Amino acid sequence: MPDIIFRDGSIHQNQWFVVSRPESGEALDIPEQKRVLIPADLWIANREQFAGNENVGVWLDSHDEPEVLAEYVNQLPLIAVNFPKFSDGRGYSIARLLRERFGYKNELRAIGDVLLDQLQFMKRCGFDTYELRPDKDIRKAARALNFFSQGYQAATDTDLPLFRRRAS
Repeated sequence: MPDIIFRDGSIHQNQWFVVSRPESGEALDIPEQKRVLIPADLWIANREQFAGNENVGVWLDSHDEPEVLAEYVNQLPLIAVNFPKFSDGRGYSIARLLRERFGYKNELRAIGDVLLDQLQFMKRCGFDTYELRPDKDIRKAARALNFFSQGYQAATDTDLPLFRRRAS
């Protein structure tokens, strides 16, 4: 777990611990007195135990379908999407679906192999918190997030494409 994250234009201490998926036959090991992110399917399987707990969020892997959270999204204080490698773009689609189709309003975090040059694209898809790969300089995140002043396409951060914004 990286010690720091980038959110709301600044660097913050990471308060959330990502709980790995247990091996087959093992129980979910949740550390005491910590805010935790558990695999989404395990949260759903045990939702009576976790629902309403502000210290338990979920994480989706890039191959997970966000539809499994459709009826529960806004019960979760945080949803993280894992990027197992920077070239795996499925997490961008997951973010857009969570924000646009399922109406997720809370914190959406990118975790895993997150690089600086991806941040602006992640932001346009709906991410608002970034846990950069440990070898990347988080002090450069603000510049990376605002490298381009305008986006051409409509996205989660703007409803209209640039040609429509210019026309109005």
